[in-house]
Amino acid sequence: MARAQALATDAWPGVDLAALPRHLAVIMDGNRRWALMRSLPGKTGHRAGRDTLRNLVTHCRELGIAHLTAFAFSTENWKRSEDEVSFLWALFRDTMEREVNDLHKNNVKMRFIGEVQELGRDLQRSIARAEDLTRRNTGLVFNIALNYGGRREIISATRRIATAVAEGRLAPDDVTEDLFGRFLYTGDQPDPDLLIRTSGEFRLSNYLLWQLAYTEIYVTDTYWPDFGREDLLKALLTYQKRDRRFGACASRRRDA
Repeated sequence: MARAQALATDAWPGVDLAALPRHLAVIMDGNRRWALMRSLPGKTGHRAGRDTLRNLVTHCRELGIAHLTAFAFSTENWKRSEDEVSFLWALFRDTMEREVNDLHKNNVKMRFIGEVQELGRDLQRSIARAEDLTRRNTGLVFNIALNYGGRREIISATRRIATAVAEGRLAPDDVTEDLFGRFLYTGDQPDPDLLIRTSGEFRLSNYLLWQLAYTEIYVTDTYWPDFGREDLLKALLTYQKRDRRFGACASRRRDA
């Protein structure tokens, strides 16, 4: 209790620690524009963005947020230049090697969502090692959306459900929203309560399309590399002022 009060009054003034999002999702946008504004190479922005994500993981751990999902590389990002794509994968591999042991020591459970089977074998092995190493951890569940597309996720879930029906393991009437959700990458986790998107863009960019149905959305003009503790504090305070009705009357709220 004393630690929670210290967090609330010092690092996170005004935040109700009993009303935090269980699941926070982020779209980390603006790395290249951040670098351009400083006349720096785009690669510098991506490196700075990596540091911001590391700090966000630390903040979520401090606050006791249970799930964090970060949009690291979309299925559409392959359209970028070959040089940038190659750099992003090299940065990701380097980050994995540098960070996974510390994440494990801090009881973080790593999950990778997306079409990871399409990635290179070395990268798949790194992913498998990170998931295996942290599988039994009981702290923050850190989902990294990698080669991820929301529409592809929905199609993949539909195909697996259709196969189960064709094989007699499911009946058509068994298919409900709850069942469908369990076939998604995040099927064993609650849907995000809060989505933060940086750099002022007002779109979902094919991200968690099913899961974000009733998620509160917070957009900031801040570029991702500059998104720090104060920015997260503003997002959380804004979230806690909203009345989450889930289609019900204003007087009714879902039990958080």
